[in-house]
Amino acid sequence: MEIPKIISVDDHVIEPPNLWQDRLPRKYRDVRPRVVRKRGRMTFSDGQLKFEESPDFPVVDLWLYEDLVWPIPRGMAQVGHTDELSAGSVNYDEIAPGCWQQKARLEDLAANHTDVSLSFPSFPRFCGQTFLERKDKELALLCVQAYNDWMIDEWCAGDGAGTLVPLTLIPLWDPQLAAAEVRRCAEKGSFAVAFSENPVPLGLPSVHGSHWDPFLEACEETQTVINMHIGSSSQMAITAPDAPLEAGMALTAENSVHAFVDWLTSGVFARRPGLKIALSEGQVGWMPFMMERLDSVWERSHFYGNRLREVLPEPPSSYIKGHVYGCVFDDVHGLKCRDVIGMSQIMFETDYPHSDSTFPRSREVAEKTAQEAGLNEQETYQLLRGNAIECFGLERFGITK
Repeated sequence: MEIPKIISVDDHVIEPPNLWQDRLPRKYRDVRPRVVRKRGRMTFSDGQLKFEESPDFPVVDLWLYEDLVWPIPRGMAQVGHTDELSAGSVNYDEIAPGCWQQKARLEDLAANHTDVSLSFPSFPRFCGQTFLERKDKELALLCVQAYNDWMIDEWCAGDGAGTLVPLTLIPLWDPQLAAAEVRRCAEKGSFAVAFSENPVPLGLPSVHGSHWDPFLEACEETQTVINMHIGSSSQMAITAPDAPLEAGMALTAENSVHAFVDWLTSGVFARRPGLKIALSEGQVGWMPFMMERLDSVWERSHFYGNRLREVLPEPPSSYIKGHVYGCVFDDVHGLKCRDVIGMSQIMFETDYPHSDSTFPRSREVAEKTAQEAGLNEQETYQLLRGNAIECFGLERFGITK
């Protein structure tokens, strides 16, 4: 069976050092995001990654922004350095050019049997939490807009047009501003936006109320897909403070489980039939059980005050088709359950350039995954291309098959 070229719906970009330096007014020169070089290292303790500075440690590049100090973790630029610890810190000279340079990224995509890619940010974090957390919201808004302009006008333009598909940010602290930014970016040609898998840990309202309605309305109006990456709630599952990092890595899909339940029980898809979400890097093997469990709870809603039936006239699982998309990179078990989930709701990702990335073996991984899951030719096409084209409306970028 021929393996079609991959559309990766979850990759990542390391922002170039001059992104905000070149785009923000000079009055912000000392506080805007910028890169400095120091000696230090990343450490992992109490479930947190931290930076420790010392003249005895390697040279690393740090992003500075107001009071924030953010080193580039090796795990976010792992390609080409699979023998190094993911928790280490690096500088731009030590990371693959494809992490942050368009020409090199296009070359890496071509070498990896991939011809379309959407990338999440790095320094802003997966949905722009970095800007949410800063005090100066005027500057933060300018930073969000500058990132989006760079994403649309540079990263995804020129030679990247039709291969690099823009995924933009919103000012999370204001749903009206968020709606305006969605519309502004849509006018510029971006129809995918990053959002938090759970806004509550960020100090924001959940999706169960009306707070986000302006943002959701703008997304539905512009046919913009809401993408929620694991970790975009600024928290990850951890079993104990002294558990190894691998324990948390094995549990990353739990974040997507929570988002899946929240969005399906919020009633948003009943109210907004044109809305779509993608659960990035969440895999799908857990979905069949959660679908069954949610429907069971819906059936018994009278025991719990009938709140769920008030917002959902039909069982929760009936709102998945056309609304909720799972993203996998090697989930054979989940794909074996495709008839329960819906083959049309599963997309593929390569996670370049993170430590979980299948680069440069994504074609082989895709072929092996399809074979082990028993996918036929049409299902393989849906997984690797067709579902992404439908979900993101990639016809708008000239991608039709």
